Amino acid sequence: MKRLAVASKKQLADVVVKNGKIINVFTHEIIQADIAIADGKIVGIGTYDGQTVIDAKGKYVCPGLIDGHVHIESSMVTPSEFARVVVPHGVTTVITDPHEIANVSGTKGIEFMLNDSNDVPLDVYVMLPSCVPATAFEHAGATLQAEHLAPFFSHPRVLGLAEVMDYPSLLQGKQQMLAKLSAAHAAGKLIDGHLAGLDETAVNVYRSANVHTDHECVTVDEALTRVQHGMYVLIREGSVAKDLNKLLPAVNTYNARRFLFCTDDKHIDELVNEGSIDHHIRLAIQAGIEPITAIQMATLNAAECYRLYTKGAIAPGYDADFLLVDDLHSFSITHVFKKGAIVAENGRATFSKATSIDKTITQSVHAKKITKKDVEISFTRGNQANVIQIVPNHLHTKRLITEMDVENGVFQPSIERDLLKLVVVERHRSLGVGVGIVNGFQLKKGAIASSIAHDSHNIIATGTNDDDIIAAIEHIKSINGGLAVVENGLVLADLPLEIGGLMTARTYEEVLERLQTIHDALTTIGASGEFNPFITLAFLALPVIPELKLTDQGLFDVSSFQFIDVEV
Repeated sequence: MKRLAVASKKQLADVVVKNGKIINVFTHEIIQADIAIADGKIVGIGTYDGQTVIDAKGKYVCPGLIDGHVHIESSMVTPSEFARVVVPHGVTTVITDPHEIANVSGTKGIEFMLNDSNDVPLDVYVMLPSCVPATAFEHAGATLQAEHLAPFFSHPRVLGLAEVMDYPSLLQGKQQMLAKLSAAHAAGKLIDGHLAGLDETAVNVYRSANVHTDHECVTVDEALTRVQHGMYVLIREGSVAKDLNKLLPAVNTYNARRFLFCTDDKHIDELVNEGSIDHHIRLAIQAGIEPITAIQMATLNAAECYRLYTKGAIAPGYDADFLLVDDLHSFSITHVFKKGAIVAENGRATFSKATSIDKTITQSVHAKKITKKDVEISFTRGNQANVIQIVPNHLHTKRLITEMDVENGVFQPSIERDLLKLVVVERHRSLGVGVGIVNGFQLKKGAIASSIAHDSHNIIATGTNDDDIIAAIEHIKSINGGLAVVENGLVLADLPLEIGGLMTARTYEEVLERLQTIHDALTTIGASGEFNPFITLAFLALPVIPELKLTDQGLFDVSSFQFIDVEV
């Protein structure tokens, strides 16, 4: 009744925004009018009076931005701290897939992400992890079947089933995969896709399984094929996968409503310094996309894709989540409002929240003691090897076949040829070790190690010599997960990530300070600075993105979906 009374001007609004230029994402026009707000909802556009008046001072009023697919764990801070980072960048809603922490801690990890994101001025919606473990080709810390996921579908912030990346299980109609899809469908929920490198036949298979999105497109043809088959395409611009400029030529006047934006995986320093979905908008405008179209993709399109029908626009009946923006082309945000109340001003959040952590998710590193024998790569037939060749700032890798330096039948790293050793240590049940060779890191000395290794998050390390690789791995174990840079057996810098080996309860400001010491240490051991070695390292154990990857079980050829020997 109150909202009706305010809308009909029989009662004063709680808040009225005056002197603003409203960005109308329905009609692609700018409207000069007051915005009346009651109970956190927009109830009127026109001429209104209110108990509180916000003077927009001629700024543009933009709907709150929506990140269509993000793994909050990749920021390395908790959901509540993540909110302090992205809200000042205009993001008021995210759709997250907590499969990182779920692969480590199972349902306990999902519960932590839901609980910690309560009572913050960021709407955190969840798509439940569909693939824990991601594949049968690596060991994760948990296994989640349909019966484990089903109770979460009743949670008001759970929207559906997250990226279905195990295409072979879908194609073969394996029972557990079909059970998860059926549970989501029966609950009336959405299903996200993960169609990395897959063709039109695969698109047909996914669509027939009621999968309605894909965020893995890397070419215009892939994007158009998915849209033509009824999918939404999420254009990704993260820390490693930067696909926006490649995909924007697929967007035109007729199909723009089928595109939205996502970050997927983005590190905290880039979120702070570069931005989140606001960065997508700026890049899109620079690439020639009309500003209101870019804003529509970041707001209304995302809201409709995920059935968030009270979000994504400045109009009666919509949530009063909005930004004040100085200029459309630079998209410079000065103020962010949630439910009509200010939550960020001039790049700083006006809120904070203490994190409560279940100790069962802070003791997650259980790896065997590593010896030189464990990380040895033997050659018996010659000196040619299958090598993982990284592509800087991309998730994809290449398969390189080249000659190695071999002494007494054992591989020797070559700094000159940039051929380093890569090691993955299973850290959930003290199981095995996978060893391979990698090209492209350009390290001159020392080693780096991390407990962030998508998606099972085993310990992954690379380096110029066995002693430093082992020292880095042992340090990760001693701090219950995190990042480490080692030279001559000494830890030059680290960042403990005590929550599942993925996140920390520290503030983002503290994390940024630690990351700066890590950056300095990386420079010391010869990293070029052209890309972030830790971000690249984190995806080298992901056996669902071509071409070669290394898991705790060995070297994996994604194209043929089978393990292969290091030696050719």
